[in-house]
Amino acid sequence: MPSEHITFSGHDGSQLAARLDLPEGPHLATALFAHCFTCSKDIAAARRISQRLATMGLAVLRFDFTGLGHSGGEFSNTGFTSNVADIRAAASWLADQGMPPSLLVGHSLGGAAMLKVAPEIKGIKAVATLGAPFDPDHVTHNFHDSLDRIRDEGEAEVDLGGRPFRITRAFLDDVEGASIAPELARLRAALLVMHAPRDEIVGIDNATRIFMAAKHPKSFVTLDDADHLISRATDADYAADVIATWASRYLDLRPPAPPPGVPEGIVRVSEADPNGFLQDVTAGPYHHARADEPRAYGGTNRGMSPYGFIAAGLGACTSMTIRMYARRKGWPLDHVRVDVCHDKMHAQDAKAGSGDKIDSFRREIHLQGNLTEDQRSRLMDIAEKCPVHRTLERTSKIVTTLAG
Repeated sequence: MPSEHITFSGHDGSQLAARLDLPEGPHLATALFAHCFTCSKDIAAARRISQRLATMGLAVLRFDFTGLGHSGGEFSNTGFTSNVADIRAAASWLADQGMPPSLLVGHSLGGAAMLKVAPEIKGIKAVATLGAPFDPDHVTHNFHDSLDRIRDEGEAEVDLGGRPFRITRAFLDDVEGASIAPELARLRAALLVMHAPRDEIVGIDNATRIFMAAKHPKSFVTLDDADHLISRATDADYAADVIATWASRYLDLRPPAPPPGVPEGIVRVSEADPNGFLQDVTAGPYHHARADEPRAYGGTNRGMSPYGFIAAGLGACTSMTIRMYARRKGWPLDHVRVDVCHDKMHAQDAKAGSGDKIDSFRREIHLQGNLTEDQRSRLMDIAEKCPVHRTLERTSKIVTTLAG
């Protein structure tokens, strides 16, 4: 997945650091991602969601708010209002590049900020939030013990996630005076609320209030036992898949026609985790799967192995071929199941002691229905004519090029 480092001017003129994740194929739409309070654009959840959306043809801009991550400016001079203004600046930058956003995704306070600004950004069709608070001043729970000192002294240094941050009285006044209720009432985009019932940072009641305040179309999806930062890879994958699938209903993601001579289009395999073997497998914007290796081979077992995909192709094609023939004949075939396993075996004609092996696919076909023995026998013959079967039996030509 191509990714560009860019900068743009934030609400006060400070240069904000951003990453623009681009699809490897046609650019079909654009999304804007806002991170959680005191986080950055590079947290695991932001990376994974951006990757998944990019496989669907979306360009995704994720940036560090003023004073955070690699962005310029002073965090102590920011607040909820400045976050909203930074999002506005990011959307404006995208529009200037000819790629205005149609999807907004916000995590925690970034989600509340997205809801605040969404009604005024032209062209927004969908908004997704993860663990977002209904009241922006909810973030003060993170440093509740320091509130009196901040009020009395005007500012104080607090520890947030093991890092020191200077919080000012102006920050408290800003978040306490902020509300997203009016904007929720006039939101004219589809809304997806995602929240974990056991979120210890932002309670699930916040999701309920956001959901109830918004108009339809709206959806709520639980993140089950995920933590607030959605730090586990499996939780980030789940959130990414849900957002991608949900957003496709509201965004125009129709791809261009496939290249001449390739009627099925292109199947794109893109690395999802450079530290393991997880791969995103996509065929156009609507079909997605994950490939991986078992844990015993250094993978995370979050998808089928490459040989599993080959076996799946053989099984699917066999079943379709049998069904097609039975349907044409009008035979009473109620159900087809094909079990396929793959192994390596010594070639029968290999030189003795050479250790040469060939691939062996064992295919077991189950036919249900009031079929005669002759019909069953004929359907088994037809299975041998499955196109993928024939491809595997003969030598295929694979042409490999290095993309420039």
